[in-house]
Amino acid sequence: MDEDFISYLITDPKYYSNNPTLFKKNLEKALKSKDVNIACFRDKESENIEELASIFVDVCKQNNIEKILINSNIELAYNLGANGVHLNSTQFDKIKEAKSLDLYTIISCHNYKELDLALKFHVNAVTYSPIYNTPNKGEPKGISNLKEAVKIYEDLNIIALGGIITDTQIEEIKKAKAFGFASIRYFI
Repeated sequence: MDEDFISYLITDPKYYSNNPTLFKKNLEKALKSKDVNIACFRDKESENIEELASIFVDVCKQNNIEKILINSNIELAYNLGANGVHLNSTQFDKIKEAKSLDLYTIISCHNYKELDLALKFHVNAVTYSPIYNTPNKGEPKGISNLKEAVKIYEDLNIIALGGIITDTQIEEIKKAKAFGFASIRYFI
C-alpha cells in the first residue's frame, strides 16, 4: 500500500458476528490479513454494541491502528478512548461536538451538496459513496464521478466507499487520486 493512500476497514455484524469471542477473532484476522490505517466499528443492530465496541478499540490499539473510529456515536467513541467518529449523512449538526472533543471526524457524503457542507464544517475526511455496485445503496457513482469530485473538492480528503472488493478497484481509486478507500467486504 502507498504510505499516503488510506486503507479504511469498517465492521458489520453480518461478517464479524456479535458474539464477543467470535467478533474479536474475526477482527484480529481481518486486521492481520490486509494493511489498515483507519478502522471503524459499525453496528446498528446488536444488543451488546458497547461491549463489542470496547473489544474493537482494544484490538485496534493492540494492532497499532492509526485511527480508531466508532460509527455515529460520539459519546461512545470518546468514552472508549477511540480517536475518532464516523458520522452518517444526517449528522452534520454533530461535527462541531465531535471536533470539540478532539475526535478525528469523518462524515458520509453521497452528493456535492453534502461535500459542500463537509468542506464548510472542516471535517478531517469524508466517505463518498457508493462508487461501485453495493447491496441496497442505490446507483453507483463510478470512477469518473469520483475523479471529478476529487478534482472539484481538492481541499477535502475523499475516501471512496461502496462495493470495493478487489485490488483492481483499489488501483482505479488510487488513479482517481482519492485520499483512500473504505470497505467492509474487502477485508473479510
